[in-house]
Amino acid sequence: MLGDLQAKFTERFGGTSRLYRAPGRVNLIGEHTDYNEGYVMPVAIDLSCWVAIGPRDDRKLAIYSENLDESVERNLANPSLDPSQTWSDYPIGVAAILQQAGYSLQGANLYIRSEVPLGAGLSSSAALEVSVGYALPRVSGYDIEPLQLALLCQRAENEFVGARCGIMDQFTACHGQTGKALMLDCRSLAYRPLVLPKSVALVVCNTKVKHELASSEYNLRRAECEEAVRLLAEALPHVRALRDLNSRELEQHRSRLTPILYKRAHHVVTENERVNSAATALEQGDIGAFGELMRASHRSLRDDYQVSCPELETMVEIADGQRGNYGSRLTGGGFGGCTINLVDLEHVAEFQRRVAEAYYSATGLCTDIYLLQASQGAGSA
Repeated sequence: MLGDLQAKFTERFGGTSRLYRAPGRVNLIGEHTDYNEGYVMPVAIDLSCWVAIGPRDDRKLAIYSENLDESVERNLANPSLDPSQTWSDYPIGVAAILQQAGYSLQGANLYIRSEVPLGAGLSSSAALEVSVGYALPRVSGYDIEPLQLALLCQRAENEFVGARCGIMDQFTACHGQTGKALMLDCRSLAYRPLVLPKSVALVVCNTKVKHELASSEYNLRRAECEEAVRLLAEALPHVRALRDLNSRELEQHRSRLTPILYKRAHHVVTENERVNSAATALEQGDIGAFGELMRASHRSLRDDYQVSCPELETMVEIADGQRGNYGSRLTGGGFGGCTINLVDLEHVAEFQRRVAEAYYSATGLCTDIYLLQASQGAGSA
């Protein structure tokens, strides 16, 4: 596969290339908590975005996406690299932010191939950003520390693409570890790796739908959380993000919030508690308790945060009825995309077959089911 990628690069651009990659991610638990400075538990997955890159004599970036069969060319010497509202904003945005951060980039040819399914909630955008962000400086003679790279790629998505994502996706793409989940504090960015049991598989089921309101509702949820913080901080000055709130304080001051704002805050506060409990369960090898926390997380996302949809509910209900499944929940922003399931290894094949059959019978949609492993973060081939 890698030799083929370099051959395709040479066919399109001429010359030789070096290969870099960054993984997608699946989040085991801790959804919509990262932009509230809370806790998450992601896993870097063994599906990556690959970049074959070679230097140019000028300062142009020539980028080709194999998945989309589209090309774009931009001049790095142009002081104004403006968004185009297309896929190219992700790699061009990374280049623009790198230059703003003081990295003088030389021109390069990039051939991009991604294994991470688009629009499935497995962080294909962060995998693209981080793979490009890892490759571009190295062609220009720089070596960026992983945390700095994650923060710069997040800035690119926030400021250039215009998506107000938290740090989780880019951080995971940079810091993932083989066989381990990351327990990440999204405020301090302190993290600790947690070993995943070898007897359990990470099975991701793609609903094959992504509802149009996903992006606008994501930004609305962020605004609702910020409004809840503003109202609560009038009585609780220590609260500068929902991360600073506990359940007792929320109940004590719920009259300050509208019913909708209370629901949003209730999800974030209880989800942070669930992530910490899930870390303890994983360290103690209690997969049953971990699975129950996943189920509680899904209910909260459905009822309090209201980011589920009929297809996700069908997928979770089917999965919960299968042998060997410890727990299921939506993963990612919601309104479609994927579910994450912890399944006993000896039941994986049966789980995949039965879920695919039942989901097609219920929805008429053919699901993609991925058996994933925790992988390393960004690097070279």
